[in-house]
Amino acid sequence: MVNSKKWLRRFLEILVFIAVLTGIRSWQQRDVPEGLAPILAGRLLDGKVFESGRGPILVHFWATWCPICRTDQASIEELSGGHRVITVALKSGNDREVAQYMKREGLAFPVLNDPDGLISSEWGVHAVPASFVLDGKGKIRFVEFGYTTGIGLRARLWLARIG
Repeated sequence: MVNSKKWLRRFLEILVFIAVLTGIRSWQQRDVPEGLAPILAGRLLDGKVFESGRGPILVHFWATWCPICRTDQASIEELSGGHRVITVALKSGNDREVAQYMKREGLAFPVLNDPDGLISSEWGVHAVPASFVLDGKGKIRFVEFGYTTGIGLRARLWLARIG
């Protein structure tokens, strides 16, 4: 009898945990667009002009001041070597400051700077890191807020390619 109460309690704790996580995720994604992604275009830190066009592509929002962003920047760097990746630096300073951060961290992934948060707002991003995977038609297929593994992002890019 005692053992069954213990399992019931654990089960209820898990349900509450899942409900809280679902609520947080829903709140984080409350303004995220559905369907076709907003146009993403501008001058990258390296001076090249970027326009998102067709996917599959990973659009990754991050910030220099975000400790969680630092934990997955190596995965984003690695992904950018073999996949279409564009990153957006949210409220991280001017172009020079973001470029200095990239150099100091040894990062070379493409960056659109969003010093005032206008791009992020258009995409419904209120918290970073945030990752969007777009399919070949520019439709948002996957959205993740918070830390995401490189393997998880690769899998989503693969699914966007075949779907």
